[in-house]
Amino acid sequence: MGILEGKRILVTGVLTDDSLAFAAARTALEEGAEIVLSGFGRGLSLTRRTARRLPGQPDVLEIDVTNLEQLAAAAAHLSDRWGRLDGLVHAIGFAPANCLGSGMFAADWDDVAVAIEVSAYSLKSLVGAFLPLLEVSGADGGASVVALDFDSTLAWPTYDWMGVAKSALESLARYLAYELGPKKIRVNLVAAGPVRTVAARSIPGFSTLNGAWSARAPLGWDVGDATPVAKACVALLSDWLPMTTGEMIHVDGGAHAVGA
Repeated sequence: MGILEGKRILVTGVLTDDSLAFAAARTALEEGAEIVLSGFGRGLSLTRRTARRLPGQPDVLEIDVTNLEQLAAAAAHLSDRWGRLDGLVHAIGFAPANCLGSGMFAADWDDVAVAIEVSAYSLKSLVGAFLPLLEVSGADGGASVVALDFDSTLAWPTYDWMGVAKSALESLARYLAYELGPKKIRVNLVAAGPVRTVAARSIPGFSTLNGAWSARAPLGWDVGDATPVAKACVALLSDWLPMTTGEMIHVDGGAHAVGA
Protein backbone atom coordinates (compact mmCIF):
# COMPACT_ATOMS: atom_id res chain seq x y z
CA MET A 1 0.00 0.00 0.00
CA GLY A 2 1.49 3.32 -1.09
CA ILE A 3 1.72 6.42 1.06
CA LEU A 4 -0.76 8.26 -1.18
CA GLU A 5 -3.38 5.51 -1.22
CA GLY A 6 -6.81 7.11 -1.58
CA LYS A 7 -5.43 10.61 -2.23
CA ARG A 8 -6.85 12.71 -5.05
CA ILE A 9 -4.32 15.09 -6.51
CA LEU A 10 -4.16 17.69 -9.26
CA VAL A 11 -0.75 18.02 -10.94
CA THR A 12 -0.15 21.07 -13.09
CA GLY A 13 2.74 21.78 -15.41
CA VAL A 14 3.17 18.39 -17.11
CA LEU A 15 4.34 19.12 -20.63
CA THR A 16 6.81 16.39 -21.59
CA ASP A 17 8.02 13.25 -19.88
CA ASP A 18 11.29 14.90 -18.83
CA SER A 19 9.50 17.49 -16.67
CA LEU A 20 9.63 17.54 -12.89
CA ALA A 21 5.84 17.55 -12.85
CA PHE A 22 5.72 14.34 -14.90
CA ALA A 23 8.10 12.63 -12.45
CA ALA A 24 5.95 13.81 -9.53
CA ALA A 25 2.78 12.55 -11.24
CA ARG A 26 4.31 9.15 -12.00
CA THR A 27 5.61 8.71 -8.46
CA ALA A 28 2.26 9.78 -7.00
CA LEU A 29 0.51 7.15 -9.10
CA GLU A 30 3.02 4.51 -8.00
CA GLU A 31 2.22 5.44 -4.39
CA GLY A 32 -1.52 4.90 -4.88
CA ALA A 33 -2.86 8.36 -5.72
CA GLU A 34 -5.60 9.14 -8.20
CA ILE A 35 -4.48 12.11 -10.26
CA VAL A 36 -5.66 14.58 -12.86
CA LEU A 37 -3.27 16.69 -14.92
CA SER A 38 -3.71 20.15 -16.36
CA GLY A 39 -2.42 21.89 -19.46
CA PHE A 40 -3.40 24.88 -21.54
CA GLY A 41 -3.23 26.57 -24.91
CA ARG A 42 -0.94 25.15 -27.57
CA GLY A 43 0.66 22.85 -25.00
CA LEU A 44 -2.61 21.14 -24.11
CA SER A 45 -2.35 18.51 -26.86
CA LEU A 46 1.24 17.79 -25.80
CA THR A 47 0.13 17.30 -22.18
CA ARG A 48 -2.56 14.88 -23.36
CA ARG A 49 -0.02 12.87 -25.36
CA THR A 50 2.35 12.81 -22.39
CA ALA A 51 -0.45 11.67 -20.09
CA ARG A 52 -0.71 8.47 -22.16
CA ARG A 53 2.76 7.53 -20.91
CA LEU A 54 1.54 7.43 -17.32
CA PRO A 55 -0.16 4.42 -15.70
CA GLY A 56 -3.91 4.64 -16.21
CA GLN A 57 -3.61 7.56 -18.64
CA PRO A 58 -4.98 10.25 -16.28
CA ASP A 59 -7.40 12.85 -17.55
CA VAL A 60 -6.19 16.31 -18.52
CA LEU A 61 -8.09 19.49 -17.68
CA GLU A 62 -7.55 22.77 -19.50
CA ILE A 63 -6.36 25.38 -17.01
CA ASP A 64 -4.83 28.67 -18.04
CA VAL A 65 -3.91 30.12 -14.64
CA THR A 66 -4.55 33.64 -15.95
CA ASN A 67 -8.11 32.72 -17.01
CA LEU A 68 -10.64 32.87 -14.17
CA GLU A 69 -13.31 31.11 -16.23
CA GLN A 70 -11.08 28.10 -16.89
CA LEU A 71 -10.07 27.94 -13.22
CA ALA A 72 -13.72 27.99 -12.16
CA ALA A 73 -14.69 25.35 -14.74
CA ALA A 74 -11.87 23.03 -13.61
CA ALA A 75 -12.86 23.46 -9.96
CA ALA A 76 -16.49 22.67 -10.80
CA HIS A 77 -15.40 19.57 -12.72
CA LEU A 78 -13.35 18.21 -9.83
CA SER A 79 -16.11 19.10 -7.38
CA ASP A 80 -18.53 16.93 -9.35
CA ARG A 81 -15.97 14.19 -9.89
CA TRP A 82 -14.24 13.97 -6.51
CA GLY A 83 -15.93 16.34 -4.09
CA ARG A 84 -12.54 17.01 -2.48
CA LEU A 85 -8.91 17.66 -3.34
CA ASP A 86 -6.21 16.17 -1.14
CA GLY A 87 -3.22 17.59 -2.96
CA LEU A 88 -2.22 20.20 -5.50
CA VAL A 89 1.13 20.40 -7.29
CA HIS A 90 2.05 23.81 -8.70
CA ALA A 91 4.70 23.34 -11.39
CA ILE A 92 4.07 26.42 -13.49
CA GLY A 93 6.57 29.04 -14.57
CA PHE A 94 7.08 31.28 -17.56
CA ALA A 95 8.98 34.46 -18.41
CA PRO A 96 9.25 36.26 -21.74
CA ALA A 97 12.65 35.84 -23.40
CA ASN A 98 13.97 39.28 -22.48
CA CYS A 99 13.42 38.51 -18.79
CA LEU A 100 16.19 35.89 -18.87
CA GLY A 101 19.85 36.26 -19.76
CA SER A 102 19.75 39.94 -20.68
CA GLY A 103 20.17 41.60 -17.30
CA MET A 104 17.62 43.46 -15.23
CA PHE A 105 17.17 46.44 -17.57
CA ALA A 106 16.17 44.68 -20.77
CA ALA A 107 12.59 43.85 -19.83
CA ASP A 108 9.83 46.40 -19.34
CA TRP A 109 7.03 46.08 -16.79
CA ASP A 110 4.59 44.42 -19.17
CA ASP A 111 6.95 41.45 -19.63
CA VAL A 112 7.96 41.36 -15.96
CA ALA A 113 4.28 41.36 -15.00
CA VAL A 114 3.72 38.27 -17.14
CA ALA A 115 6.59 36.47 -15.43
CA ILE A 116 5.32 37.30 -11.95
CA GLU A 117 1.68 36.54 -12.72
CA VAL A 118 2.34 33.15 -14.32
CA SER A 119 5.23 32.04 -12.09
CA ALA A 120 4.12 33.37 -8.68
CA TYR A 121 0.62 34.84 -8.51
CA SER A 122 -0.70 31.69 -10.19
CA LEU A 123 -0.15 29.80 -6.93
CA LYS A 124 -2.73 32.06 -5.28
CA SER A 125 -5.03 31.71 -8.31
CA LEU A 126 -4.90 27.90 -8.23
CA VAL A 127 -5.28 27.56 -4.49
CA GLY A 128 -8.10 30.10 -4.47
CA ALA A 129 -10.02 28.29 -7.22
CA PHE A 130 -9.74 24.90 -5.50
CA LEU A 131 -9.94 26.13 -1.91
CA PRO A 132 -13.41 24.70 -1.19
CA LEU A 133 -12.21 21.24 -2.26
CA LEU A 134 -8.98 21.57 -0.27
CA GLU A 135 -11.00 22.63 2.78
CA VAL A 136 -13.01 19.40 2.61
CA SER A 137 -9.78 17.40 2.82
CA GLY A 138 -8.39 19.76 5.43
CA ALA A 139 -11.35 19.04 7.70
CA ASP A 140 -10.79 15.32 7.13
CA GLY A 141 -7.17 15.13 8.22
CA GLY A 142 -5.33 17.64 6.08
CA ALA A 143 -4.59 18.77 2.54
CA SER A 144 -1.27 19.63 0.92
CA VAL A 145 -0.14 22.17 -1.66
CA VAL A 146 3.36 21.69 -3.11
CA ALA A 147 5.03 24.20 -5.42
CA LEU A 148 8.23 23.53 -7.37
CA ASP A 149 10.89 26.16 -6.88
CA PHE A 150 14.49 27.11 -7.62
CA ASP A 151 15.87 28.64 -4.42
CA SER A 152 16.04 32.38 -5.03
CA THR A 153 17.69 33.51 -1.82
CA LEU A 154 20.76 34.13 -3.99
CA ALA A 155 21.12 35.91 -7.32
CA TRP A 156 21.88 33.48 -10.16
CA PRO A 157 23.61 34.56 -13.37
CA THR A 158 21.17 34.86 -16.31
CA TYR A 159 18.11 33.98 -14.14
CA ASP A 160 17.24 37.67 -13.86
CA TRP A 161 13.50 38.40 -13.54
CA MET A 162 12.60 34.74 -13.14
CA GLY A 163 14.66 34.86 -9.96
CA VAL A 164 12.53 37.78 -8.77
CA ALA A 165 9.38 35.83 -9.65
CA LYS A 166 10.64 32.82 -7.69
CA SER A 167 11.32 35.08 -4.70
CA ALA A 168 7.71 36.23 -4.93
CA LEU A 169 6.57 32.60 -5.10
CA GLU A 170 8.57 31.75 -1.97
CA SER A 171 7.12 34.67 -0.02
CA LEU A 172 3.59 33.91 -1.22
CA ALA A 173 3.90 30.28 -0.11
CA ARG A 174 4.75 31.43 3.41
CA TYR A 175 1.78 33.78 3.55
CA LEU A 176 -0.58 31.10 2.22
CA ALA A 177 0.79 28.64 4.78
CA TYR A 178 0.03 31.18 7.51
CA GLU A 179 -3.49 31.87 6.27
CA LEU A 180 -4.49 28.30 5.44
CA GLY A 181 -2.91 26.56 8.42
CA PRO A 182 -6.06 26.85 10.57
CA LYS A 183 -7.91 25.00 7.80
CA LYS A 184 -5.29 22.20 7.99
CA ILE A 185 -4.03 22.96 4.50
CA ARG A 186 -0.24 22.80 4.27
CA VAL A 187 1.74 24.84 1.73
CA ASN A 188 5.36 23.95 1.01
CA LEU A 189 8.03 24.40 -1.64
CA VAL A 190 10.47 21.91 -3.14
CA ALA A 191 13.61 23.76 -4.22
CA ALA A 192 15.12 21.51 -6.86
CA GLY A 193 18.62 21.52 -8.21
CA PRO A 194 18.93 21.97 -11.98
CA VAL A 195 17.30 19.17 -13.96
CA ARG A 196 17.52 18.89 -17.73
CA THR A 197 13.97 19.69 -18.81
CA VAL A 198 12.43 21.62 -21.71
CA ALA A 199 11.88 24.59 -19.39
CA ALA A 200 15.46 24.50 -18.09
CA ARG A 201 16.92 24.40 -21.59
CA SER A 202 15.24 27.74 -22.30
CA ILE A 203 17.37 29.41 -19.61
CA PRO A 204 20.57 30.95 -21.07
CA GLY A 205 23.69 29.47 -19.50
CA PHE A 206 21.89 26.47 -18.02
CA SER A 207 24.61 24.03 -19.10
CA THR A 208 27.22 26.03 -17.18
CA LEU A 209 25.07 25.86 -14.06
CA ASN A 210 24.84 22.09 -14.44
CA GLY A 211 28.58 21.54 -14.22
CA ALA A 212 29.04 23.89 -11.29
CA TRP A 213 26.21 22.21 -9.39
CA SER A 214 27.57 18.70 -9.78
CA ALA A 215 30.98 19.80 -8.50
CA ARG A 216 29.52 21.66 -5.52
CA ALA A 217 26.88 19.25 -4.22
CA PRO A 218 28.21 16.99 -1.39
CA LEU A 219 25.89 14.18 -2.47
CA GLY A 220 26.55 14.78 -6.14
CA TRP A 221 23.84 15.74 -8.59
CA ASP A 222 22.47 14.12 -11.74
CA VAL A 223 20.78 16.67 -14.01
CA GLY A 224 19.07 13.82 -15.86
CA ASP A 225 17.29 12.34 -12.83
CA ALA A 226 14.08 13.98 -11.59
CA THR A 227 13.23 11.09 -9.23
CA PRO A 228 14.63 12.66 -6.02
CA VAL A 229 12.54 15.78 -6.61
CA ALA A 230 9.44 13.69 -7.31
CA LYS A 231 9.92 11.69 -4.11
CA ALA A 232 10.14 14.87 -2.05
CA CYS A 233 6.90 16.13 -3.60
CA VAL A 234 5.15 12.85 -2.80
CA ALA A 235 6.43 12.90 0.79
CA LEU A 236 4.94 16.39 1.25
CA LEU A 237 1.65 15.32 -0.36
CA SER A 238 1.40 12.37 2.02
CA ASP A 239 0.35 12.30 5.67
CA TRP A 240 3.96 11.71 6.79
CA LEU A 241 4.75 15.41 7.30
CA PRO A 242 1.54 16.62 8.97
CA MET A 243 3.17 19.52 10.87
CA THR A 244 5.35 20.86 8.05
CA THR A 245 4.14 24.02 6.32
CA GLY A 246 5.66 27.22 5.00
CA GLU A 247 8.83 25.27 4.36
CA MET A 248 11.31 25.14 1.49
CA ILE A 249 12.68 21.60 1.14
CA HIS A 250 15.95 21.57 -0.77
CA VAL A 251 16.46 18.63 -3.11
CA ASP A 252 19.76 19.64 -4.65
CA GLY A 253 22.42 17.24 -3.40
CA GLY A 254 23.21 19.68 -0.60
CA ALA A 255 24.61 22.37 -2.90
CA HIS A 256 22.63 25.11 -1.14
CA ALA A 257 24.59 24.46 2.09
CA VAL A 258 28.07 24.76 0.57
CA GLY A 259 29.92 27.95 -0.32
CA ALA A 260 31.80 28.45 -3.57
